[in-house]
Amino acid sequence: MKRRIEYRTSMVAGVVVLGLLAYAYAWSGFYNIGADSPHEPLTYRFLTMVREHSVQRHARDISVPNLDDPTLILKGAGQYAAMCTGCHLAPGMSDSEIRAGLYPQPPNLSQQRIEPREAFWIIKHGVKMSGMPAWGATHDDPTIWSMVAFLQKLPGMTPAQYKDVVAKAPPDNDMDMDMGAGKQGAHDGSGETSH
Repeated sequence: MKRRIEYRTSMVAGVVVLGLLAYAYAWSGFYNIGADSPHEPLTYRFLTMVREHSVQRHARDISVPNLDDPTLILKGAGQYAAMCTGCHLAPGMSDSEIRAGLYPQPPNLSQQRIEPREAFWIIKHGVKMSGMPAWGATHDDPTIWSMVAFLQKLPGMTPAQYKDVVAKAPPDNDMDMDMGAGKQGAHDGSGETSH
């Protein structure tokens, strides 16, 4: 019995010491948080695990609507072209000015399909310390679902198919108002909105 208590006390003390050492290291400022300096492999794996498990847990009970609605997909194409291509690229894009400086590097969504519940949760709530904003602060759920619907079709699109679907997308007048100018914008398919 005494040996068991000593063992538990040693374990608790060890955990406390490790916690204090980790806190002291963080407080010291030695860890380089610059986006141009990659994490150590163990740190990167740990943070990736935290992100993936958190998204899976928070997204698991989300109810997915019909994502095959052509109107929804077209609306999502316009949203994606206006808000997402700078970081997540589009068919025919290999890099962008902002993406080159982001760490971790955002996924190229023109080449990768994301599970719909997880895509919705990430778009709505963002991801801390990654550059991924919480679009739920400025966009309603139906608009976010339109982006998710489009993301399901994006991988495998040719640059011409992408440009064609974006050209057919309805203008997003609310976004133009949010941008401050109050002008009607036209999507040119490159991720930019011209006024």
